Amino acid sequence: MAFPFSPSLVIFDCDGVLVDSEPAANRLLVRVLAEDGFDVSYEECRRLFVGRTLEAVRSHVEAAIGRPLGDHWPAYIRDETLKTFAEGLSPVEGIEPVLLDLAARGLPYCVASSGKFEKMRYTLGATGLLPLVENVLFSAEQVGRGKPAPDLFLHAAREMGHAPERCVVIEDSVPGVQAAVAAGMPVLGYAGDPHTDAAALKREGAHVFYDMSALPGLIGL
Repeated sequence: MAFPFSPSLVIFDCDGVLVDSEPAANRLLVRVLAEDGFDVSYEECRRLFVGRTLEAVRSHVEAAIGRPLGDHWPAYIRDETLKTFAEGLSPVEGIEPVLLDLAARGLPYCVASSGKFEKMRYTLGATGLLPLVENVLFSAEQVGRGKPAPDLFLHAAREMGHAPERCVVIEDSVPGVQAAVAAGMPVLGYAGDPHTDAAALKREGAHVFYDMSALPGLIGL
């Protein structure tokens, strides 16, 4: 679908769209995966795993190394990631004015993330964004299947009271774009991070943009 498109609901991913957390999280994941016998570059780690749940990451790695990582592994990664985030996080450049603009115009928005509520509240709190979104958070832990399945976006739209085709999703990952397309929702692929695979986002059906401040214009405001 061509943009501008005027939605009735804007659904934001969290990591990489609201919070600039992907670099730190993926550097940590590369280090831990190497210790587990799965060597991967930072760039390849992002390509493989950004937008997926840690349970999905664990399944992929276990299949590759031929042994289990253990049921504790996702929780361990979450704990280590939060420790890393304690060293400092920033909001995605330009996102706070966008959220304030949407709120001022009365255009509903929400957050739908592969991350758990604990992680979202921590990262959004650390960047000062939580007061803007704390009542409209949705997590993959609420649904049976995470991204790239459409379940989370459909759940968020249903809970917010909007038809899927009237929503627009803001994503930075291939699984997230795939989930939005599967949900029947137009999707904008944010590629402000130079390590984001903009070509892959476009190939999967996203309208790619690079400057978060351009978002209001893209959705017809």
